[in-house]
Amino acid sequence: MRILWVKADKLLPVHNGGNIRSFHILRQLALQHEITLFSYYGGPRDLAYEEALTQHFPGAVCLCTASSASAGWKRGLDYLFRFPGGAPYAVARFASHGVRQGLGRWYSERAADVAVCDFLDAAVNFPEKLTVPTVLFQHNVESEIWRRHAETEANPARRLMYRVEFARMLRYEQRIVRKFDHVIAVSGHDSDLMGRWVPASHLTVVPTGVDLQKFRPDSSASAKEPLIMFIGAMDWEPNIDALEYFSSEIWPAIRAKVPEARLRIVGRNPDRRVQRLASDAMAVTGEVPSVVEHLREAAVVVVPLRIGGGTRLKIYEAMAMGKAVVSTSIGAEGLEVRHGRDLVIADTPTGFADAVVRLLQDRELRRRYEQAAADLASRHDWSAVGGKFMQTLTAVVSERFIAGGQCVPAAQI
Repeated sequence: MRILWVKADKLLPVHNGGNIRSFHILRQLALQHEITLFSYYGGPRDLAYEEALTQHFPGAVCLCTASSASAGWKRGLDYLFRFPGGAPYAVARFASHGVRQGLGRWYSERAADVAVCDFLDAAVNFPEKLTVPTVLFQHNVESEIWRRHAETEANPARRLMYRVEFARMLRYEQRIVRKFDHVIAVSGHDSDLMGRWVPASHLTVVPTGVDLQKFRPDSSASAKEPLIMFIGAMDWEPNIDALEYFSSEIWPAIRAKVPEARLRIVGRNPDRRVQRLASDAMAVTGEVPSVVEHLREAAVVVVPLRIGGGTRLKIYEAMAMGKAVVSTSIGAEGLEVRHGRDLVIADTPTGFADAVVRLLQDRELRRRYEQAAADLASRHDWSAVGGKFMQTLTAVVSERFIAGGQCVPAAQI
């Protein structure tokens, strides 16, 4: 099958959750199908990126839109300029005439059997009439993230902005979800949210996977120190909020009972709010060559998220390495995990701190969670995820052909 995969912003390096998910699914699809990866990005042209992408995915098409508002006042002006357009800024900033022209040609020529819109932000450039079966790959329900931002933000001005963007995102997301032939969600929770807008037959859940070759238990590297670890992109607002919440409301209670406990914050581009947390007991590493080496040293991995959507790949990665995890309900949302068996769910500061302390102090309890975590993660290899994704694409193509009275031999699909 010929698959056109459209991705706004760069796919490489493969750091954040969305890119990890897309990269591994694309690799699985490319084993048996013809992939055209259309990657467009802002800022100056990056020839090294384009070369690296074509090495991973021969035939990839890259387009530098050269339209990228930097942080600060330029981003503010860009926001005001795009505000009247109706689409939320998180989506509107990816609009590109060049991208729309390129996609228009692909659709008019029907140069693919099926197209995938990777993330909601790429949808702004798709033609109104989809002459090729097209699937929206929803890594998150974006409006839900904005709703949670509005609920948790303390600053009145920022809270108002979040409320405005939530309302705009909700209207836009509902329209786009209805526009595409089918939607792939990453969790049952996300599917249920979108199920308020479209019939269940319009949605398929393809769960998150994990690279079991890279992330696997190492019995020789059992944690000897009470080291707590948080892993994630440190310039992503939900992670920043999680760390501020953890450090102010949970960490003091942990240190009171386990004075020798240490927290290591591992992830790229630490925001200044994260950098301010650094102390003798709390290390901020910034970007690291591999999170595997750090995970090996962890006694407990924490995911104290209060905002977010989709699923957290970092939980499956930690579990695949046989690590005990304490998470909020939002942090573990959408994953096939059960509290008290695979990990600990705690939604209050006291409950979260107590869970971490118990796991630090009771090695036998921690060992049981480590074994259960590794057993669960072992069932979520990317090959299985890619297979289900491909089954969905095949079904969408078949349904479109049948609906249009254009039946074709199965061998051609």
